[in-house]
Amino acid sequence: MKTKEYKLLKKIKDKDLDVELLHHYNLHILSGNRDIQCTVSDAKTGKCLLLEDYAISKVKTYQELVAILDDLFDNHELLKAGFWKSVKVGIKNNKFALVPSKLFDKASLFDYLKLNCKVNPQTDEMLYYKHLKSDAVNCFAVNKQLHRWFKSIYPKIEIGFVHQSSTLIEGVLAQIEHYPADSIFLFVDRFKLHVISSRNKKLEYYNQFSIKKFEDYIKYIMLVFNGLKRSQQTTNVVLWGYIGKKSTHYHEFIKYIKHVSFGERPKFYSYGFVFDELQDHYFFDTYNLHLCE
Repeated sequence: MKTKEYKLLKKIKDKDLDVELLHHYNLHILSGNRDIQCTVSDAKTGKCLLLEDYAISKVKTYQELVAILDDLFDNHELLKAGFWKSVKVGIKNNKFALVPSKLFDKASLFDYLKLNCKVNPQTDEMLYYKHLKSDAVNCFAVNKQLHRWFKSIYPKIEIGFVHQSSTLIEGVLAQIEHYPADSIFLFVDRFKLHVISSRNKKLEYYNQFSIKKFEDYIKYIMLVFNGLKRSQQTTNVVLWGYIGKKSTHYHEFIKYIKHVSFGERPKFYSYGFVFDELQDHYFFDTYNLHLCE
């Protein structure tokens, strides 16, 4: 299947990136059904050297998605290199379940997941990630074709697979001290809204909502506010994601919520001046793959 069904939306490349030093670099990939992002960072210096963001045509099957990704990787100068220091892959889907670590049993992955989403042991690879900054284990499923494809690209590297929700949770908890105790954190993704809240500096709530029309954003935010008994007048709301101060989304948010601000870019990386063209609250999930050990 010959495809060109992807489009480069954004590329930020630092002059310090050296193709001879890939064995010092970490490659992080965040893979969804409609888009994919990647970063390259130097494990020695902590500098983010490359960020790329691609849109992918709508596909009906994972076979089509893998064919598109294979074409993208084939035509990329770096992505199919096999000698990275590490490779981490984040999965964007709705197949996940957060379980308290005291109740977690590796043998029960399917049982946890089937309560929260549709999973099929024949087509889904079931994995888990133990959170570092919260008492939660994230059980999640990856399509087996996609899982096998990534492993075939990097056969000599032990790939770390995590779910997108874990990148957001770890990222928020890493910055929690910078924000008021009564805060709700939003990540505005393409086609999805992610909501996280904390209580006493600990994870209280996470969920993601599929967005089909503009009004869904406020509907789901108000649903969470009511469920968590938070006030539109006093609760602080922090925004990350594909949203700007001039966007319709932002102006709709501030109609309903008094205290709205944009979140910070993670501080664990250093960023060259080429990253100045990106707003700090963009690509929060992609950067925070770094935190998921």
